Amino acid sequence: MATTSTPKPAATVKIASAAAPKPTDPNAHPGVQIQSPITDYLAGLVAQNSKDNPGANAAYIPELAAVNSDQIGACITTVDGYVYGSGDVGVEFSIQSVSKPFVYALAIEEHGLDWVLDRVDVEPSGEAFNELSLDGKQLPKNPMINAGAMTTHSLIGEGTMTVDERFEHIRKGLSRFAGRELGVDEGSYASELATAYRNFSIAYMLRNYGAIKAEPGDVVKGYTRQCAIQLTAADLATMGATLANGGKQPVTGEQVVSAETVRQVLSVMTTCGMYNEAGHWVCEVGFPGKSGVSGCVLGVLPGNLGMATFSPRLDEAGNSVRGMRMYKQIAKEMVLHMMLPPPPARTVIRRDYLLRSAEGEKVVVVSLMGAVNFTATERIVRVMQGRTLKNPEHKLDGIVVDVRRVDQVYPVASRILAEALRRLRSTGHKVVLVDPDNRLLGDLGKGSGIDTAPGDDAAADEIVGDTSKFDKWERIPFSPQMLMLD
Repeated sequence: MATTSTPKPAATVKIASAAAPKPTDPNAHPGVQIQSPITDYLAGLVAQNSKDNPGANAAYIPELAAVNSDQIGACITTVDGYVYGSGDVGVEFSIQSVSKPFVYALAIEEHGLDWVLDRVDVEPSGEAFNELSLDGKQLPKNPMINAGAMTTHSLIGEGTMTVDERFEHIRKGLSRFAGRELGVDEGSYASELATAYRNFSIAYMLRNYGAIKAEPGDVVKGYTRQCAIQLTAADLATMGATLANGGKQPVTGEQVVSAETVRQVLSVMTTCGMYNEAGHWVCEVGFPGKSGVSGCVLGVLPGNLGMATFSPRLDEAGNSVRGMRMYKQIAKEMVLHMMLPPPPARTVIRRDYLLRSAEGEKVVVVSLMGAVNFTATERIVRVMQGRTLKNPEHKLDGIVVDVRRVDQVYPVASRILAEALRRLRSTGHKVVLVDPDNRLLGDLGKGSGIDTAPGDDAAADEIVGDTSKFDKWERIPFSPQMLMLD
């Protein structure tokens, strides 16, 4: 059984659970927090991909071979630090090769890009991750294969740090990406080191070619310990969100690495992160990714989110079978491929304000515009949650959602938004949808309790019974800054 070093408590990150919502108390006033439909989407994603379990655990590392192969989870962290997860997102596993892009980032920050490029190339190898893949200058072809990763590891504190000092510097660096102190799975480290014959041979060849200067045995020990750093899918998704956020950790606010370093790291992840399946990954998923033989897969959508999946069984290329399937599904359904960029999500909320009468009646109005994709929907749902929770002691008389100026609603976004409106209604809110073109009505379905209206006057009539009332009410704009929900 693995022994684990004890990490420090995690930074405060909200994880929306996948538990079913509690039955609605008909006497409860509006202001009750609804469960985000995004969590339900991830729960459905995990459930759909749990029906079978092909592949096999990494047999060449005894500790990984013994891991429960039925585990599966998916997690998303947005660039403003909100975390959604379903399945085994709290289960700890060793980071393995997903440590490579983060250590590459640390090396670039320490030495500069040009210096690192003189020692590790950036070309796809077209070979397995554990091959000795060198270019014409006898340099490792890229930092995402073992030869390049061991070289990158040796560059940290080159000539100034001991083996233990180098590892501790790396562990602290990865902890800064995660926003909490990460520990080490000592059992995984010992198990992997005991069978690391191929990595030892690669390290000695790298020393022979002059690619590394440190003792090969020390490099393998330090690199293997780096791969045994322990974390969860929620941690990994947050590390991905740090990259997606230009190197700024979304929870702690620390600028861990520069935006220029992130650009280099994500570029190499895109072309080399999935080994000899990198081409299929780019075509079918379409954003930077990195896999590890523990069954974790990291995805980064720049400017939007980090994602992590965990499922231990691997395909022949060493990538998680169910993890790859989940990424392909979510990229297709949420239209996340980087070659099909939608309009920026920040433009989707046209108006967002509170109407208040002299008698104290209150109505929130959220007016949308443009194209509504997954990222936009996540923001819209949080805005609606935040507005109804802003002053929970004050009962709202209603919420109006106006989609007349929306050009396009992607299918998954439509389902999530419709479910959010249903849940607002279930908490006792009077919800009116201004949707004359029926963009959301199909997903709302019959019996949802959502009223519809062709325009502002009709929306006012549905809520307060007087089409002229809204014109006389005080309009109070909300701050454009997003609110983090408690």
